[in-house]
Amino acid sequence: MSTLQDIASRAGCSMATVSRVLNRSGPVSEGMVRRVRKAASDLGYRRIERTLPPGRRRPVIGVLIPSVTNPVFAASLSGIQNRMRVSGHGVLIAQSDYDPGREADAVDYLLTEKPTGLILTVCDATKSEAILPALLPPTVLLNNLPTARFPAAVTTDNRLAGRELTAHLIEHGHRRILFVSGRFESSDRARLRYDGYCEAAALNDIPVLDALQIPFVTGHDALDLGPALAAHRPTAIIASNDLLALAVIGALRREGLSVPGNVSVAGFDGIAIGRLVDPPLTTIEMADASMGATAASLLLDIAENSAMPRHLMLGYKLNAGGTVRRIR
Repeated sequence: MSTLQDIASRAGCSMATVSRVLNRSGPVSEGMVRRVRKAASDLGYRRIERTLPPGRRRPVIGVLIPSVTNPVFAASLSGIQNRMRVSGHGVLIAQSDYDPGREADAVDYLLTEKPTGLILTVCDATKSEAILPALLPPTVLLNNLPTARFPAAVTTDNRLAGRELTAHLIEHGHRRILFVSGRFESSDRARLRYDGYCEAAALNDIPVLDALQIPFVTGHDALDLGPALAAHRPTAIIASNDLLALAVIGALRREGLSVPGNVSVAGFDGIAIGRLVDPPLTTIEMADASMGATAASLLLDIAENSAMPRHLMLGYKLNAGGTVRRIR
């Protein structure tokens, strides 16, 4: 029977490359993929699928996210699934639709599969910990700060990110900055970003405007900024995430305003579509896929190695796109 070493020798590559091709587990050039597959075919290689003993099932972990359609959480899921694939775990997914009232039912659903552990992105961890089921397997929060009940968490510093993005606008001469956000009860990340905005505004002695809060999952294509623009006359708008920032740009254009000619716009997350719009979106880029993979590794370390729960904080960076202009 041919082996991976035989295929590697025939294809002129490493065994690691052969493994990536046959398991579809990593980046390999199209040319190398063809060479490896031809070598495997020539040698009569047949992949043996791993099977579990009778009565045993593949282990799984459960993941709760607010929305599967948001590219941020899609990237996190990709990182989680790639890490869990290596460890032989399946991934079971539930979503809350940014509704705190749905989180307990979603976690109950995940628990029916007796998961090794859970990775949870909840609306507000300080409130959710009281309503989730009492008995849970090892659990890691993703994007939420740790709590007394859930000390294991993978986050970024959203408050500091909000402060730095606001300072960036202030450095460009903006003194009337409006914060547009999904509802704070649906996202403690959005609230922390707004807190950072408030801190930067107060430090620089500019008006601290109340956040304009709208639902996260509906109405973005019909966002009406007319009343807020008339009331506050902002020269810049910060959105609590990039999808909302794109909705803000659309709403401004419906008002006959240009970006950044009339109003500057900035967001958070660094999703790919923000780099494709013209001009590219100014944003705080988060390490979403890396955060997902880190949360998965932390969960496995706790569940399988009895490691102590810990809080891991990943970095971010400001991408200064073309949607913010300098004013006098």
